[in-house]
Amino acid sequence: MQGDDNILTVTLDDSAAGLRLDRALAEALPDLSRERVKSLIKDGRVSDASGTILREPSAKAALPATLEVRVPAAKPTHNVAQDMGLIIAYEDEHLIVVDKPAGMVVHPAAGNFDGTMVNALLHHCAGQLSGIGGIARPGIVHRIDKDTSGLIVAAKHDRAHEGLAKQFAAHSIDRRYIAIVTGRPMPASGTVDAALGRSNTNRKKMAVVAADRGKRAVTHYRTIEPLRHASLIECRLETGRTHQVRVHMAHIGHPLAGDPVYGRARKPLSEVLKARNFVRQALHAAHLGFIHPVTGNNIALDSEIPPDMRELIDELRV
Repeated sequence: MQGDDNILTVTLDDSAAGLRLDRALAEALPDLSRERVKSLIKDGRVSDASGTILREPSAKAALPATLEVRVPAAKPTHNVAQDMGLIIAYEDEHLIVVDKPAGMVVHPAAGNFDGTMVNALLHHCAGQLSGIGGIARPGIVHRIDKDTSGLIVAAKHDRAHEGLAKQFAAHSIDRRYIAIVTGRPMPASGTVDAALGRSNTNRKKMAVVAADRGKRAVTHYRTIEPLRHASLIECRLETGRTHQVRVHMAHIGHPLAGDPVYGRARKPLSEVLKARNFVRQALHAAHLGFIHPVTGNNIALDSEIPPDMRELIDELRV
C-alpha cells in the first residue's frame, strides 16, 4: 500500500445487517460506487479493527464493525492540456457539459493522443476533473462518437462522477438524438429492443446479436419530418451502448445518412451526400437531461442542429 492512500474509517451498525460487505460499504461511502468498493476489497484495501484484511466482497458484514478503507491516490494523467475553444452548454463547480463538434475525439487513444475533448477539458478546467477508478482521467462519464456532434457531460470531482454514473447505469438520463436516416421508417414511430455486441466478422463494428451474447439495447424513435428519400427522426436512448443508434436504425433497414460503417445510401440520396461532401453519420446529441448529482436540481439542455446537418435537411425537404 502507498503512503499517499486516502484512509477512510467506516463504522457499520445494525442497518447493515444481512448485507454483503461491498454493498454495506458502498451505502456507507456514497462517493464510491459498489464496483469501486468491490475492487478495493479484492485488492486487499479493506481491513477490520484488528488489522485483518477482508478480501471477500460477498461476505456478510460482521456487526457492529469499524473498518478501514484505503483508497489509492489517482495516478496522474499524461494527457496534454490544450486550448481548443470548447463550446460550453453548462458549467458549475461540479460538472461541465460540452457541445462537441463533429470530428472531435472524446478520449485520447491510439492514433489520437491530442486534439481530443479530454485535452481541451484539461486546459479549460485546470486539473479540476474527477479521478475515479484510481486514474486521473478527466471526468469522462459517457462518450459519443468522433463524428457525432452534440452534448456530453464531464464531472469535475468524484462525487459528481459517481452521481452521474449511477444515473447512466439506471437509464434515467434523458438522451435524445436527432438523425437523418435513409427511407421512411414504418411504423413512423417505434422501439428497437435488440442486444448489441461485437460483430463476428469485424471486431471494430457492433452488431445486433442474440440476447445471451450481448448487452440489452433499447432505442425509441419517432419521425419528425419525412424528407426526400430520407427522414428526420428523434431517437431517445433507454440504454447507451456503443454505436447504438447507428446499429439499431441500420437493423430496421434505415441506416443513418452518411454513415460510412453501417449503411450506404442509394441514389439519388447518395448523390446529394456526395455533392455536399457529407461524409459523417448524420447524428446529433440534441438533448441531455439529468438530476444534478450534488444540488439535486433538474438539468435539461438542448443543442441546435449543426450547420452541415441543417443544410442537408433543407436540401432534402419535400
